[in-house]
Amino acid sequence: MSEGMLSVREKIGYGLGDAGCNVVFQVVINYLAIFYTDVVGISAASLATMMLCVRLIDGFTDPIMGSIADRTSSSLGKYRPYLIWLSIPYAVLFVATFLSPDLSDQGKMIYAFTTYALLMLCYTGINIPYSALGGVMTKNITERASLQSYRMALAMAGGAAVVYTVPILVEYFGVGDDAAGYPLAIFVMALVAMVCFFLCFISSEERVPHEPDQDAGVNIGLVLKDFLSLRYNSQLVLISFFTFLILVAVVMRGTVTAYYIKYFFGREDLINDFITWGMLAGIAGALTTSWLTKRFCKVMLLRIGMVFMIMLHLPFLLLSADDVFFAFGLAIAANFPHMMVMALLFAMVPDTVEYGAHLVTEKVNKMALAFSGHLLALKFGIAAGGSLALGCLAYFGYVANAEQTERTLNGIMLTYVAGPVVCGFVVLMLLPRYILSNAKMREIGGALKNVT
Repeated sequence: MSEGMLSVREKIGYGLGDAGCNVVFQVVINYLAIFYTDVVGISAASLATMMLCVRLIDGFTDPIMGSIADRTSSSLGKYRPYLIWLSIPYAVLFVATFLSPDLSDQGKMIYAFTTYALLMLCYTGINIPYSALGGVMTKNITERASLQSYRMALAMAGGAAVVYTVPILVEYFGVGDDAAGYPLAIFVMALVAMVCFFLCFISSEERVPHEPDQDAGVNIGLVLKDFLSLRYNSQLVLISFFTFLILVAVVMRGTVTAYYIKYFFGREDLINDFITWGMLAGIAGALTTSWLTKRFCKVMLLRIGMVFMIMLHLPFLLLSADDVFFAFGLAIAANFPHMMVMALLFAMVPDTVEYGAHLVTEKVNKMALAFSGHLLALKFGIAAGGSLALGCLAYFGYVANAEQTERTLNGIMLTYVAGPVVCGFVVLMLLPRYILSNAKMREIGGALKNVT
């Protein structure tokens, strides 16, 4: 095998790690809001505030986790061990988040906030080292892009399975009682996530050598110093901002998808198929990216993906309540470029780390720290997107389990479309500032070899 090349088995094994992460991500994006509003009974406005507060907490925990992971030294590796160490707490908190204890309204809010915050803390503890792992399995920029394509494909495959299976399991276990069905359904999903983490752990290997950090241990001063140093890496800042915008768009759309199908089209029976088929299209988009990045520059592909993402959302504005199957087809098509974009953004993060090393001739590997900044932007995008979507529902007068007014129905539709269109345009406007083309990365790679 050529230098830096990874086997298909390794790529699939690595991708299973994000399948395990995506079990939580997709359930949170697609079902948590409607679970809290329609099952637990928390208002949309209160839920929006809660989700935003949890993301503010991430603002502190993500850089801390990045610094911890970069300074980890064990016989199992630097980043791989977290897949095993945190898998059980991850599963337990996932189930706890979907319990609906008989409490007062205030008690429900406190319980929801506590379990959701702890779940996201554990998600951080796994996802940041896992993401950094992809940056140290190979230095080959084409293989990195391919690895991230497999990652996104497996993440979407896991997400599709989860999204399709969860409602079936909720009905099976709950027999009409969603409050009883959800925790048992999530328990099954949590077991699946643990298996995915184990398979990822045994399939991956950290190959890229790195010098140990001279600063032993982790303290707030070092964390702050490390994290603030990321601002000097203009290309990482750009990719992180792009990711923030894309996640705002995706989460706004994802949060209101169930409401859109249930109330605008009156076809609650199609929610499951609507989401699942979109994810299958996302798998195709991610796998296609693996093929395309071997032939074309990632920056050009990102620009094309953004154009199609915008174009495929604009027609939703013209649809009426009778056009559900047109919406179905558009939603499937729109997920194809979306997953191309996500795979490309994650593949670009290791490029920005090498760019930073090129600027300062730094040998110490800060891969986890860079991904902590990137994933922090991603989580803020999730928070902002979720809060904006729920705030829009509240603003347009949404009432749970009731017939919605025409203003509310139009507001749900606009919320579904606005994120991808507006955020997509902003990314396209800023994309010329990103300079790390494939040719530029080959130039940087040669310079770093000369330094070392």
